[in-house]
Amino acid sequence: MELNGKKVTVFGLGRSAAGAVKLLLREGARPFVTDSETRPAHAPYRAELEALGVPCETGGHTGRAQDADLAVASPGVPPDIPPLQQLRAAGVSVIAEIELGFRFCASKVLAVSGTNGKTTTTELLRAMIAACGHTVGLAGNNDTPLSLAVLDPASPEYMVLEVSSYQLETIDTLRPWIGAALNLTPDHLGRHKTMQGYAAAKNRLFENQGAGDTAALNAADPYVSAMATPKDARRILFATQGPLKEGLWCDGETFLDGERSLAPATCNPLPGRHNLENALAALAMMRAGGFAWDGVLEGLRGFRGVEHRIEWTRELDGVAYYNDSKSTNVDSLRVALESFDRPIVLIAGGRGKGSAYGPLTPLMQARVRHLIALGEDAPKLEEAFAALVSTGRADSMAGAVAMARECAREGDAVLLSPGCASFDMYDNFEERGRDFKACVRRLAPVEDA
Repeated sequence: MELNGKKVTVFGLGRSAAGAVKLLLREGARPFVTDSETRPAHAPYRAELEALGVPCETGGHTGRAQDADLAVASPGVPPDIPPLQQLRAAGVSVIAEIELGFRFCASKVLAVSGTNGKTTTTELLRAMIAACGHTVGLAGNNDTPLSLAVLDPASPEYMVLEVSSYQLETIDTLRPWIGAALNLTPDHLGRHKTMQGYAAAKNRLFENQGAGDTAALNAADPYVSAMATPKDARRILFATQGPLKEGLWCDGETFLDGERSLAPATCNPLPGRHNLENALAALAMMRAGGFAWDGVLEGLRGFRGVEHRIEWTRELDGVAYYNDSKSTNVDSLRVALESFDRPIVLIAGGRGKGSAYGPLTPLMQARVRHLIALGEDAPKLEEAFAALVSTGRADSMAGAVAMARECAREGDAVLLSPGCASFDMYDNFEERGRDFKACVRRLAPVEDA
């Protein structure tokens, strides 16, 4: 991709934009960054751009944004906003930041998409590949934009990508050597409108695959199993239950490929059925890639999970505290509740995504001792569950943790699993999770209180 001297407008100021700008500068391009809003979270990125000598505007897209040979869209920017439509009408290409990075990626790419489990699965893949003795990078819908990752002169053999539906909307040539779709439940429908539109965006992960590539699909998910894959690409299946005549599954005691035993299920150290699904997806991808199986299993056995994903935080006075701040939708909250066999004091709430809480009713009745509602959706949570479990409302994370401490009994789990986005109170779910952990760590044992 020839960028030397080209004018490139980057839409959306944030982590992805900063990565894209650095790659564009390396390639001799002339980037300009524009954002429709002005937010406090922009400050460090504005400072970074100023240090690089890159112009930036916030609070609206001016005519300067249209003076471009190429447009790069950050994931949070909807592809149908008028400035992007005008650029396309003028014959200007509009691509995702992850597409820009892919054009300069020399590594073999393994990519994972889906509603839930992407981060755990990609982190697990990285651990497995490293355990097999290979160099590996991790980028995408996490802390490292692909545009930034490809600037490393020590290009790894493999690059593992976490890919969101937002990123996939504006890809062009992105072609994973091995791609996987984990699951699909209602999420981001404000942008994708329907589940069909959401599934179509996710399905784009496979559209450029061909001979020598593999698509790994969850056979138990109706949207994923129905995804189209190119006829020349290999298609493999995985599922937490079987039997599968062909594909990876688990009978409760053993991981199998069809009828062939691969490893004891005890190789998976992570709790919950959702993590069994993540492990199977990673195993299917590693098997498709022909990696050394002993190394694959070594990587699985040694994996300890990911921050903010049902992350054990502390045991205090017989109560275990878990941080599941990555739970940003109703289905991820469901998954978290299903992962515990002890009574739960649940802290939930935030900025809801419009999904109904009603489907959680059986789990709330069976597993939750007390609900502490937090954030913008607190009234909706109370309305949905006040008749089922005792409830309380907190106006801060510190207040919620204090209430949970009072309600919990020995043997209980205090679980932060919001089921909502964090943006009503925090810049992101990571900040929310770290606040929860800080509040929990400040708690004193009963004898010291």
